[in-house]
Amino acid sequence: MKHPTVHSEMIHAKKEGEYLADFVYGANDGIVTTFAVVSGAVGAGLPTHVIIILGFANLVGDGISMGLSNFLSLRSKKSFEDRERKREEYEVEKFPDEEKREVEEIVAKWGITGDHATAFVGDIISDKKRWVDFMMREELGILEDSNDKPAMHGLVTFVAFLVAGMLPLIPYLFGVSSHLQFRVSIIATAVSLFAVGASRSAVTSQKWFRSGIEMLLVGGIASGAAYAIGAFIKSIL
Repeated sequence: MKHPTVHSEMIHAKKEGEYLADFVYGANDGIVTTFAVVSGAVGAGLPTHVIIILGFANLVGDGISMGLSNFLSLRSKKSFEDRERKREEYEVEKFPDEEKREVEEIVAKWGITGDHATAFVGDIISDKKRWVDFMMREELGILEDSNDKPAMHGLVTFVAFLVAGMLPLIPYLFGVSSHLQFRVSIIATAVSLFAVGASRSAVTSQKWFRSGIEMLLVGGIASGAAYAIGAFIKSIL
């Protein structure tokens, strides 16, 4: 059982980066998937206009999918939390003695005993909202977020995917010489992957350099595989 201060720190961290995680992961996926499409198309020897079409189709289709998936996931999570809260409110109202014993058991696991435990439990159950909040957090392990906005999280994910995913397409959109297009795309993608990957350190416990290198490797593996498949299919058709 986690101590309340641990939950407070987790909630604080979430509030500090309310939409940062959506942006970082949306941007990461946008860069990786778009460059994988570009790599596969280049490996297959497809012309520039086809690469652009495939790239934009991926941006819009996958971006919408990611944004809506994030929205639906968070909305489902909120519905689940609301259902569990109503259940706890019912139990506190109808079975107060049993719910009080559960509070006492949780407090005992923390090592609080005697008069301190009695006072602590009494303080919790003196307010029904506080009591339900406690049971949601400590019995069920549910950290609620009353300010959660599923639609905004989904929108941030979509915009991040769209904006970051444009980077591998830049040389194909702005008249870069054809023999340099893929090289410029590789450089732009590598730099952006490392930068966005490094920014993951703001929402994870990893160091920024390691996060950046990991994301660069993931993107490189995905793109290399896509290029190889494109080249292979071209060779057999």
